[in-house]
Parts: sequence; C-alpha cells; structure tokens
Amino acid sequence: MKIKIYSTSWCGPCNSAKSLLNELSLPFQTIDIEEKEISRDDLFKLTGGRTVPQIVIDEKPIGGFDNLVQYYNEGNLKV
Repeated sequence: MKIKIYSTSWCGPCNSAKSLLNELSLPFQTIDIEEKEISRDDLFKLTGGRTVPQIVIDEKPIGGFDNLVQYYNEGNLKV
C-alpha cells in the first residue's frame, strides 16, 4: 500500500492523519505543499481537493482526515 499525504506544517488535521497512520504502523510519504510550492489549484489537479490534508492511497485520492478515518473504519486500511 502506497500512501501520500499532501499537507502543510501547521495543519492540525494533517498531523492527525499522520498520527493515525503511525499508530497503524503504515508507512506514508508526506508532501508539504508549501515547501514544494504546490498551489491549491495544482493540488486540485493532483487530488481533486484544494484543502489539506489530501490523502492518496495506491494512486487513488480518498480526501482528507475524515475520509481517512472512514476508509479505516470500513476496513480498507490493511494493518
């Protein structure tokens, strides 16, 4: 499972998503949109969303933190 999180350093929900994945011992790649100079329009082109976090699992955008929790609760995150 390949997980990417598009985030910013100051984003609370981004940190919550990273904490959940760490608790589940699932590796992920963090992409800081400010460091990489990814605009919100570029983020939308990449993920379909303009807010952070935007989480992509196996090249499929799933949305933000609430979507990640739902994805987990539905049994879609392999622990």
